Amino acid sequence: MYKTFAIIFLVLFGVTAFAQTAKLNELAPDFKLIDSNGKEHSLNEFKGKVVVLEWVNFDCPFVKKHYNSKNMQSLQLKYTKKDIVWLSICSSAEGKQGNFTNDEINDRIRNHNAKMSAYLIDADGKVGKMYGAKTTPHMYVIDKNGKLVYAGAIDDKASTDLEDVKEAKIMFQTRWMNYLQARMLVFKVQHLMDAV
Repeated sequence: MYKTFAIIFLVLFGVTAFAQTAKLNELAPDFKLIDSNGKEHSLNEFKGKVVVLEWVNFDCPFVKKHYNSKNMQSLQLKYTKKDIVWLSICSSAEGKQGNFTNDEINDRIRNHNAKMSAYLIDADGKVGKMYGAKTTPHMYVIDKNGKLVYAGAIDDKASTDLEDVKEAKIMFQTRWMNYLQARMLVFKVQHLMDAV
């Protein structure tokens, strides 16, 4: 009897402990992770700013496509220049593809001339599970109010061909712009209604 109860408890606890909690159009769950330079970051420290989360594994062929074509770095530079925080997160466990020492990570960042705000290490995968990150690059956008407004692919070309980058539509960018335009329209309508 106790054995059965213990098994049921562990199964239920395991499912809820690792369930995805990040949901579109809801507040993004906070997390704390250490970066490749040993500094701790939390999502809450960036309140009032737009935050891009990029799940990364430098050895993934899809990630290689975006870094070797310089696509990812140009997006990082474009948005960090606009005061948007870009956090690259690696959820690879120790001994698995994509898990590197801090020195190796920083060498790769330098060699790729990457422009992320920080490279965060999620070796136990808790944050990845919290956000439902299953592939790399998996992109998320959190608005200034802390709401998760995009979760999905970086572009509309599911290939590893570098040539596809030229024709690809950057999905998180397109949807983010649509989101901003919709918010501006709502703001204008509310402003007009208040004036009446």
